[in-house]
Amino acid sequence: MLISTLHTDKSKSQNLILLVFAISLTLLIFLSLSLGAYTISISQSFSILMEQLGIHIGLHSIQQENVLLQIRLPRIIMATMVGGGLGIAGASLQGMFRNPLVEPGLIGVSSGSALFAVIFMVLIPVTSTLFEPLQLIGLPFFAFFGGLIHVIGVYKLSKSQGKTESGTLILAGVAINALAGALIGLVLFFADDTALRSFTFWSLGDLGGSVWNKIPISLVLIGVPSLLLLFQHQALNALALGEQEAFHMGVNVQRVKLKLLIYCALIVGTGVSMVGMVGFVGLVVPHLIRILFGADHRLVLPGSFLLGAILMNFADLVARIIVIPAEMPIGVITALVGAPFFIWLIFNLNHSKTYA
Repeated sequence: MLISTLHTDKSKSQNLILLVFAISLTLLIFLSLSLGAYTISISQSFSILMEQLGIHIGLHSIQQENVLLQIRLPRIIMATMVGGGLGIAGASLQGMFRNPLVEPGLIGVSSGSALFAVIFMVLIPVTSTLFEPLQLIGLPFFAFFGGLIHVIGVYKLSKSQGKTESGTLILAGVAINALAGALIGLVLFFADDTALRSFTFWSLGDLGGSVWNKIPISLVLIGVPSLLLLFQHQALNALALGEQEAFHMGVNVQRVKLKLLIYCALIVGTGVSMVGMVGFVGLVVPHLIRILFGADHRLVLPGSFLLGAILMNFADLVARIIVIPAEMPIGVITALVGAPFFIWLIFNLNHSKTYA
């Protein structure tokens, strides 16, 4: 009876935390819709959105409607999907490796996407009007397949006698990242100024290219794997005890690892292809959730998605208003927030080991 009561109280507490995150994200979205180089009041933003549902509750101009619907709303949806995806992917990988320093780029997805993106930018004459449609859809898919190929390569390199060791997987990811970095440098050596400039802005993270044509792709290739990851909370809780313990609890460890790698490859590869290389979200967000609310993946996974979406939208808002009328790359904002946290995390872990 007591155990049942404690479990019910814990579930209510988790639901309340997720509700607070969801409300915070909603408020931030309305704030982000309103602020920018062209200011729109929150009431006007709400009026424009309601009008799309056939409900007329206020006045606004056509220009305000175009700015909100065609520029800000798609980039906010993209920021929500990419930030949430990076958050839940980071939480899954940290749970799988049982290491708080792991983040999605470690398994080669980001570097693989970047490599194939720079190959696309250098080899395809995107300045030609003939290739404009290809530029719209070609870069995201090119970068996505690059990330997927790299993570499959990392998985194959780390597999020995039918099993995958987490330590070997991390080392394989480091090696693949180094190789991809060298190949990127080699391709850029033969690039012209236009391609160099395009890749530079893309590599720093940019939500400015978020258009409605890309939203369905992100909803499918990020939203569906994120949803599937939510159903892996029991397996991740078991893996937290160790692989042998998880195996004896009935978890097919190798199958779970393969699923997690594929889902995370889809999420991170698609996210990188859409907005560029945005670091530290997959590292900072899940670790914050664990520090604040514990390590139960029933909360960590959905909480990481919501907090990742909050962090990405906040970074995008700051990037848009800090240097009006220009726009700062979003990757710069996330790095300025994430790098000090990463340093603190390393110091804290070393400090804990020293005084254990």
